[in-house]
Amino acid sequence: MNRLSVLVHTWVPDELRARLDDRFDADYHDVFADGLLEPEPLKERFRDKAGVLLLGPYVGAEIFDACAGTLRVVANIAVGVDNIDVDAATQNGVLVTNTPGVLDAPVADMSMAMVLAVGRRLAEGDRYVRAGRFRTYPFQLLWSADIGGETLGIIGLGRIGKRVAARAQSFGMKVCYHNRNRLPDDEAAALDVEWRSLPDLLAEARYVVLLCPLTPETRHLIGAPELSRMRDDGFLINMARGPVVHEQALVEGLQKGEIAGAALDVYEFEPKVDSALWEMENVVLTPHIASATRTTRLAMIDLAARNLEAALTGGDIPTPVNPEVLKRSF
Repeated sequence: MNRLSVLVHTWVPDELRARLDDRFDADYHDVFADGLLEPEPLKERFRDKAGVLLLGPYVGAEIFDACAGTLRVVANIAVGVDNIDVDAATQNGVLVTNTPGVLDAPVADMSMAMVLAVGRRLAEGDRYVRAGRFRTYPFQLLWSADIGGETLGIIGLGRIGKRVAARAQSFGMKVCYHNRNRLPDDEAAALDVEWRSLPDLLAEARYVVLLCPLTPETRHLIGAPELSRMRDDGFLINMARGPVVHEQALVEGLQKGEIAGAALDVYEFEPKVDSALWEMENVVLTPHIASATRTTRLAMIDLAARNLEAALTGGDIPTPVNPEVLKRSF
């Protein structure tokens, strides 16, 4: 019996590779060793594949149209699916899956770490010591912002945002949030959070943490007008997706002193980063590692693989994004 072919566009641990090899005719591309495939090579590697285990590149309508009738599932190794044209997938009967839940706690931890890092100037202090400049008692050195007693504003109070709120409150912070849809009053009261309009949140919060998904509505949600509304002693922390922030507007706002600093784990054109950000002492930069604990990354890959396996060999799909496709027979 002919085995189904799959593309594995990611690194996978040896035990998972053996599992996939046992079930499928697998074509591997290690993005960490060889980089992301460009659009045309990616399209060619998708050809004749029943499923794809995917990390990274954009998969648009052209690929789904070209693979119609053969491709059954794209198992994304992320919560967000902004790298996939889900509408085109659905139109072509392709199931899309993601990896929610398993990364909530580490992303919340990292969000709070970035608040602390930019507010308390931790990266600056590290660079200061490494440069050999720590030679005397520095009473007036690197005075920083308070954490406790300040207001944290969360844009996107979902599963991760709620965990960030709890962590911030343990530091004595007040938490307000902005969602398109407000939480029920009893839930907001239980979480001890208060809703604000976006302009009001930006004006009030010392720390603004972005945790919203990337959608057409949230692309460039934070641009020049929004940065001008923030406090001049405020900090922007982007843990969502890079294009939620207009990166050039952020650079210009920082240069003008419209805000006090920023902490970024994601970038508008990643892996490219505006070189002006490299030179700014009041900016903390990390390479999209919010979920990068060993346990979490292995759990993400495993969940994506289980989605792939269930879609191709039968069984319940753990985390479908477009479950309406499941009503159709492959």
